[in-house]
Amino acid sequence: MQGLATRLLLGVLWLIHWLPLGAQAAFGRGLGALLYRLAGSRRRIALRNLELCLPEKSTAEREALAREHFGWLGRSIVERGLLWWASRERLMKLIHVEGEVDLAERSERPVMWLVPHFMALDVAGASVLLFQKRKGASIYQQQSNPVMDAVIRQGRLRLGNAVIFPRSDSAKPLIREIRQGTGFFNLPDMDFGARDAAFVPFFGVPAATLLAPSRMARLLGMVVQPVLAEMLPGGQGYRVRFLPPWNDFPSDDALADTARMNRWIEERIRENPAQYLWVHKRFKTRPAGEASLY
Repeated sequence: MQGLATRLLLGVLWLIHWLPLGAQAAFGRGLGALLYRLAGSRRRIALRNLELCLPEKSTAEREALAREHFGWLGRSIVERGLLWWASRERLMKLIHVEGEVDLAERSERPVMWLVPHFMALDVAGASVLLFQKRKGASIYQQQSNPVMDAVIRQGRLRLGNAVIFPRSDSAKPLIREIRQGTGFFNLPDMDFGARDAAFVPFFGVPAATLLAPSRMARLLGMVVQPVLAEMLPGGQGYRVRFLPPWNDFPSDDALADTARMNRWIEERIRENPAQYLWVHKRFKTRPAGEASLY
């Protein structure tokens, strides 16, 4: 039954992806409004995250921000079909890249693209495959639904010149790829538990944060280039900014590097708060003896 429901959902997304982007955006905003009303647990997580991270805002302001966020979330779900099935030519017209998108091609050292979880995250991944020639690698979270897992894998690999590794696998295959010059598309800002992580402030709240970006960059001599992806209003498309690499990252202090990374992500969130992934339990893992924040 689950497989049939998934196939029906995928069929709807496939049909929608043929529509002009403006129509898809309107459909996605409607879906987001519906999800805000019906997905109570995710709404509560988003509101709690906003309370923890933006306490200076009033309750009404945080609720308005959460509603806006769900509109972008709905768009990100609906427009996933574009990334999975649209032609390369259509995607290249919709995705506007800025900055040194080809840094990895020219760099003598392997490049780590450091990409926070904004709603257009997967668009950033597509831009790496569309607008530069260096092979890209990433880690992905396997889905419990095998039909959806297969579609997501195929969608992320269909543009070619890419390899993805399940998060449950050993890091050795990824490290081999990087040593061969493959760029690493790294997502640094989710709670994956206390293993290989440290409790580092995120908007002043201790958050379990992987130390891997600093440690891997130091171990493999990588250049770290931050990348920001943004959904534009209506049918205007998407903007992906490849920012200047961090010249003084990593240092010999992984904890200090991770704290600096979190501060940088905080600053970017304040610039575009509605499009950050607030429905993720960013503070789920707590220090020993500390009560749950959710």
